[in-house]
Amino acid sequence: MKDFIKKYEIWIFLVLAPLLNTFITYINSKEIITGFVYTHGRFYALMLLLICVVKIAKGTEGIKEVFKPMLNWKINPKWYLFSLFFSLTICAFALLLKSYYYDIEYLSLLKFNFPSLRNSFFLLTWAFMGEVVWVSYAIRELTKTIKPFFASQIVGFVWALWWVPSVYINQGVIIDLPLWPLFLNMMGAAGMCAIVYAQTKSGICVWILQWMVNMSILILPVSPSIGGITTYATYASLYFLAMLVFMYFMNPKIKLILSPNKA
Repeated sequence: MKDFIKKYEIWIFLVLAPLLNTFITYINSKEIITGFVYTHGRFYALMLLLICVVKIAKGTEGIKEVFKPMLNWKINPKWYLFSLFFSLTICAFALLLKSYYYDIEYLSLLKFNFPSLRNSFFLLTWAFMGEVVWVSYAIRELTKTIKPFFASQIVGFVWALWWVPSVYINQGVIIDLPLWPLFLNMMGAAGMCAIVYAQTKSGICVWILQWMVNMSILILPVSPSIGGITTYATYASLYFLAMLVFMYFMNPKIKLILSPNKA
């Protein structure tokens, strides 16, 4: 059994991750766990799953390597600024297209509404676990055998699958998320994470980038419940297209270090 897990480690994790959230969502529907425990517990369960799989496959040293990119903070400050403002810029552009299409004054749409410190902290915590699970582990591991673009898109697709049960019950997610833009957004986010990691080798920078994916559509009226499904779909499409452009010109295939012990 251990040899099987070692051989197919990454694929086992990618199959089990969405199944795990499906199970947790099911027991939530039976009121075994509810509310706060469900909303946050699924992230900790995902992290625990990762640790268990890596522990069996690679031992304690493997777990250390998963978290190692979080120690790399000495990078060019431009990447911190990029990670902070990339998603916000895409949101602002989506609103610009909305103002043009519907003939609405742009400044009337460009209203900033920052989430509370409590919610911002929760999103930051979720993004930390997301960075470790989906980027520091899954994308890095998958790029050992698959080109970075395809690796990121596989991870992005599974990442979206992980969200589907929560979206289905409309709990612990941004309200009324449509599925196809969610998949597009997660695949775009995974691609951008791969690009930023290839350029910086910094888990912290990717953490910020992930955090702002959710923060941006709350700060600006882009979420489906506030800006409408069309606005959110436009944002997701723009994010994905921008990722393709960056992927083409920055080519993480050249810079992404495939061996975890060099990250």
